[in-house]
This record gives sequence, structure tokens and C-alpha cells, in this order.
Amino acid sequence: MQALFLGVAALACPVGMGAMMWMMMRGGKNKGGGDTNSQQQVAQLRAEIDGLKAHRDARVTKEP
Repeated sequence: MQALFLGVAALACPVGMGAMMWMMMRGGKNKGGGDTNSQQQVAQLRAEIDGLKAHRDARVTKEP
């Protein structure tokens, strides 16, 4: 009984890792156009960063 438990415990990690990798690969195919979406998000975040930097610079120039 102990040998069976050790065998199951030894296989739990590799089997779980394989299942997670399979689910991640399978999930990536269903999204379609994910690269375009990520590029849009990057552009939006860069614009937000530029706006925050401009706000910061305007605030710094007002202080004595």
C-alpha cells in the first residue's frame, strides 16, 4: 500500500504539469488575434505613461 502511495505521489507532479501545459496551449488557440490586442494594450499604456510624465513635469515646474 505504501509503494502505491509513493508511486502516485511521484507521478502527481509530472502529470499535473503536463495537464497545465496542454490547457495553456489549447487556450491560446481560441483567442485569435491576441498579438494585435497586446499591441493595442502596449500602445494604450505608453500613451498613459506619457500623459502621467507630462502631468508630473507640469507639476514640478509650478513648484518653487
